[in-house]
Amino acid sequence: MAPHRRAAWPSAALCLLLTLALAGCGSLPREQTALSDRAPAAELTDVPFFPDTSYYCGPAALATTLVWSGVETTPEDLAGRLIVPDRGGTLQPEMLATARSNGRLAYVIEPDLHALTRELLGGQPVIVLQNLGLDWVPYWHYAVAVGIDPDSQQVILRSGEHRRHLTETPRFARTWARGERWAMVTPAPGMLPATAEPGPLFRALAALEESADTAAALPYWQAAVSRWPRSGLLALGLANALHDRERTAAARDALARAAETAEDHRGDVLNNLARLELALGNTDAALEAARSAVAVGGERMSTYRRTLERVRCEDSPADCRGTD
Repeated sequence: MAPHRRAAWPSAALCLLLTLALAGCGSLPREQTALSDRAPAAELTDVPFFPDTSYYCGPAALATTLVWSGVETTPEDLAGRLIVPDRGGTLQPEMLATARSNGRLAYVIEPDLHALTRELLGGQPVIVLQNLGLDWVPYWHYAVAVGIDPDSQQVILRSGEHRRHLTETPRFARTWARGERWAMVTPAPGMLPATAEPGPLFRALAALEESADTAAALPYWQAAVSRWPRSGLLALGLANALHDRERTAAARDALARAAETAEDHRGDVLNNLARLELALGNTDAALEAARSAVAVGGERMSTYRRTLERVRCEDSPADCRGTD
């Protein structure tokens, strides 16, 4: 789900914001108001706790998951980046951007209790956006889900001044639904969200590279290719990160493996492989990869043909008629 530009802001007792009414929030289906009775109980007891004494719940929630992932920070360190002055609260895009600027993958999970449960069972605390008020008089609040108890139908939160806030699942589901079930995780380098999918993960890692650098993203790319060895898209991301770190041979090796196994973007994999082989002086291998990319074809056929012509030019300069 794309994040909505809503803020969490303090009131007298909670980190809240009074804004315009939400549109489009209807009643939840039954399966969204109860934890699966097949899920085991889980609680991440070692997740840190930052009491929200300043009522800045956004910085407190993000500091919680960042410290859990190995970042040394505090809510006070994050507040300057997160608090929007004219709103006095924190918008979801700022939560994502600040996590990335601290070198962490920021991943928005699917908006359902099943995804939330899977992340917790996978060892990831989850930042959730709740509306603790009403649809027409909303009060926005960030909390961190750290556990579930299906037997008692309770969700365990780090919330406000409560280190272990127990909330009945139906109530949690309602307040989370009023926040359109927005939730994010910030796993440690080399770890991936349990519910990640290749396409959204690729976009999240590309955003991390833009906010931080490829060094921060590289462990995540490596974990992604390990989980999805047949994803050409993720192999391209890994190769790009390696090449950016001047590890050209490693980038070539990543694409060579993907050329054998990729179930998507195979033409792009072969085309980029040809370019890297050429950069490494392996003209014969470059020519083979470039010809294979042209054979695959597709909407970027013109790009593949230009690569092939360039390789031919390097292979036989006397026959070169000019290429970009």
